[in-house]
Amino acid sequence: MGAIVVMDGQIVGRGFNLRETTADPTAHAEVIALRQAAEHVGHWRLIDATLYVTLEPCAMCAGALVNGRVGRLVYGCTDPKAGAVDSLFGIPTDTRLNHRLTVTGDVRASECAEVLRAFFRARRKNHVP
Repeated sequence: MGAIVVMDGQIVGRGFNLRETTADPTAHAEVIALRQAAEHVGHWRLIDATLYVTLEPCAMCAGALVNGRVGRLVYGCTDPKAGAVDSLFGIPTDTRLNHRLTVTGDVRASECAEVLRAFFRARRKNHVP
């Protein structure tokens, strides 16, 4: 999975999933990209930011988007097993929360899904844990 944060037409944060290599359960692409973006702008409020990500964010990442006051989310393909934006929950648009963001999903969904399938196929083929 990969994620970027864009503000004013510039990439201010990048991330990819590092859970396995860092043994950190919070090292999702979205979280890493948000951390970099916040460091870049010097504060945690990312109201004018758009986060682009390959796969629909999980509950932790969707919550981080709300807590970071991100303005917009664009994701590639849905995640029926863990997606917390449209599939299982609607965290970024839940009116009970103190911030909501604009969501655009299923952008180039088939291409994103194929990239993910190819990645996991290669991992299984190489027997990487």
